[in-house]
Amino acid sequence: MTATGTFGLSTEARNLQWLLGNLVEEVPGVRSVTVVSSDGLMLLSSDPATQLATTAAADAGRPDGPRGSSADLATIVSGIGSLTIGAARLMDGGGVKQTMVAMEEGSVFVMSISDGSLLGVHATPDCDMSVVAYHMALFVGRAGHVLTPEVRSELRKSMESTQ
Repeated sequence: MTATGTFGLSTEARNLQWLLGNLVEEVPGVRSVTVVSSDGLMLLSSDPATQLATTAAADAGRPDGPRGSSADLATIVSGIGSLTIGAARLMDGGGVKQTMVAMEEGSVFVMSISDGSLLGVHATPDCDMSVVAYHMALFVGRAGHVLTPEVRSELRKSMESTQ
């Protein structure tokens, strides 16, 4: 986890961290996961199990940085969320439930949690998309009622203290 340890966090915040970690560890093909607030700030994140993307970028002569990291995923999830919400408004489509972007080298999934918060997953190209989406829906179902304004504030402060 990128967030600070569980010391000093409420039971709800620790449970959310556990659920997020479980999503990464238990679902085949999941590289990293993040939860982003409605204002685009990362609330929870997991680092990829392997740092292959960052290592490959450094080996290719690109500058070190957050490429492929939780920070990048949070930015991407926030942008995709804004884009799809805008598209849904223009098309009178109602609320956006989930979005999936399939690429040659992976997939990005974005699912609404509550109050504009989003769950984002970066997965491998060979992942079973239905399994990833199913486990994301389980996370959303479990996290939605726990992600209160108080818990969001606590998680935001926890993330800020690690940066």
